[in-house]
Amino acid sequence: MKFASHVAVILACATLGSSAARADTLATHRIPAALAVEAATETIAECAKQGYRETAVVLDADGAVIVSVRGDGAGIHTLDSAHDKAYTSVSFKNDTLALAERAKGEESIAPLSKLPHVMFFGGGVVIKLGDEVIGSIGAAGAPGAKLDDNCARAGLAKIQDRLK
Repeated sequence: MKFASHVAVILACATLGSSAARADTLATHRIPAALAVEAATETIAECAKQGYRETAVVLDADGAVIVSVRGDGAGIHTLDSAHDKAYTSVSFKNDTLALAERAKGEESIAPLSKLPHVMFFGGGVVIKLGDEVIGSIGAAGAPGAKLDDNCARAGLAKIQDRLK
């Protein structure tokens, strides 16, 4: 009886495996490095116009760094902060300003901030192609979450119409 049970499990796994092997591949979109550099540069430039020393990080949909640019005079801590905002944004598929609000609510997500690289503080903006999240921009260095968010949005606006 045990042998028959093991055979049944093996056959079930083999059947699932063969049907998965025949499945179509997932279509994914990538942000070209040149556009990521433009977005990061525009993020920093927008904040510089306002007198803020900013760092910008652009991640792909998997949370891997495409580009990280530390603006002139930006504090060393802004490298980690910009990364973590971008990482949080792409991981949760939402802007970090909205996530910061959810962290305050009755059904708070605040306990998730204990996870590595998760930061519920404005400045992380998702990059979408239609409804698909294809990356994010993280901005850090301005004196406030909304200011970082505005700079990241300027970076996104610079490239949005050229994403395919």
